[in-house]
Amino acid sequence: MEPTATKITVVRWARHELIEYIVIAAYLYICFSALILYKATILRAHGIEYEALGLALIKALVLGKFIVIANTLRLGELSGVDRPILKILSKTLCFGLLLVMLSVGEEVIVGLIHGHTTRESLGEIADGYLPQAFAVGLLMMLILIPYIAFREISARLGEGNLVKLLTARATAAHDAQA
Repeated sequence: MEPTATKITVVRWARHELIEYIVIAAYLYICFSALILYKATILRAHGIEYEALGLALIKALVLGKFIVIANTLRLGELSGVDRPILKILSKTLCFGLLLVMLSVGEEVIVGLIHGHTTRESLGEIADGYLPQAFAVGLLMMLILIPYIAFREISARLGEGNLVKLLTARATAAHDAQA
């Protein structure tokens, strides 16, 4: 392979990865912002001011990069499984667990920076309330299902076909049937 062809391939791969990263980071930002807005309205009803949309952006950017890496490493792919639903559920579980572990690691690092011990930092996750921590993990997995389903269905239909299907106008034949 010529150096020029290799360079074009690397550029194409880098462009694809960048687009993938922007899409997942934007999706996560929208989801995290909605959750933060919901939390803020509940807290405001109890007289507590809470705004952290900047936090949503930072989390989306960081976790988005880890999702791109997990996709590249094919995390959660089951060999020999040809049913899309099983692939979607497997990847969702693996990606969700990865994001929970990364979030826990993030909380510990932030705690250490602020002079807390690891045990104190772990105790502060979800305000020390285990059901809330479970709910956050479950929400992360629920957020991932549409993203992973879109990717799996898109791969099954062929590169770009799902986007075309979702964005194309209905044809005259389709209009006649409807």
